[in-house]
Amino acid sequence: MFRTGVAISMCVAGILVAAASYQAEIAQWRQQREAGLRRDGGWLTVTGLFWLREGENRMGKGAGNDIELPDGPARAGAFELHRGRVTAKLAGGTRELRPDTDDLVQVGRLRLYVIQRGDRFAIRMKDPDSQFLHEFHGLDYFPAREEYRLTARFTAEPRKIPIANIVGQSELDDSPGYVVFSLHNRQFRLYPVLEEPGAKELFFIFRDETAGKETYGAGRFLYTDLPKDGLVVLDFNKAYNPPCAFTPYATCPLPPKENRIAARIEAGEKKYGH
Repeated sequence: MFRTGVAISMCVAGILVAAASYQAEIAQWRQQREAGLRRDGGWLTVTGLFWLREGENRMGKGAGNDIELPDGPARAGAFELHRGRVTAKLAGGTRELRPDTDDLVQVGRLRLYVIQRGDRFAIRMKDPDSQFLHEFHGLDYFPAREEYRLTARFTAEPRKIPIANIVGQSELDDSPGYVVFSLHNRQFRLYPVLEEPGAKELFFIFRDETAGKETYGAGRFLYTDLPKDGLVVLDFNKAYNPPCAFTPYATCPLPPKENRIAARIEAGEKKYGH
């Protein structure tokens, strides 16, 4: 009896240690998540999005510019779009900017980047003195529960799936297959996409029945490791809001119809301001 009691006590202690370790993991993940939003150049600093037209797009602080900036000289230069190439014309010279990279133009305190969405090009503005950053009041979460850390079975089925974004565009993204998981005694299926060739993570864009209530209305994001032995770990405690929850100048992807879950997933990040 004594040995049995000791074994049970050790088992209980192990469970408690594991639970505490998991809570610590989630707490650290949340700290890193908030730090990422607050960091210099993070989404809270995105304060402008200017779609380019073919030809010259003048920029500066003065009125009458195609791109009116809140800082810098009245006439700072121009961005020229010509057949899918964007060139910055500044006092210091002219140079081409690659879309969706770290290439930037500095004007006063502002950083200006080129982004490409489909066949459209835009200038994304980041401001270290952003009002969004100054007014940020932290994130809110559901309590972390291990029942929402699920093991899903992965089925390889490479295909293209249409992913729309909030600016009304749609692109075909690569999906390597789908995962099937059980929740609330029901089975569900989700399709991840690969953000780039050779991606080392699966990217899930999903919407569940908490959307528009406790969580962000358009849906949430979740990353996982690549499948291992046909399995994928879905930790919905690490589901989080897209950038559009924090700035109106993001171009977030929306969940495909395959990823609209008819169940409440009471885990992860709640809507900002809830």
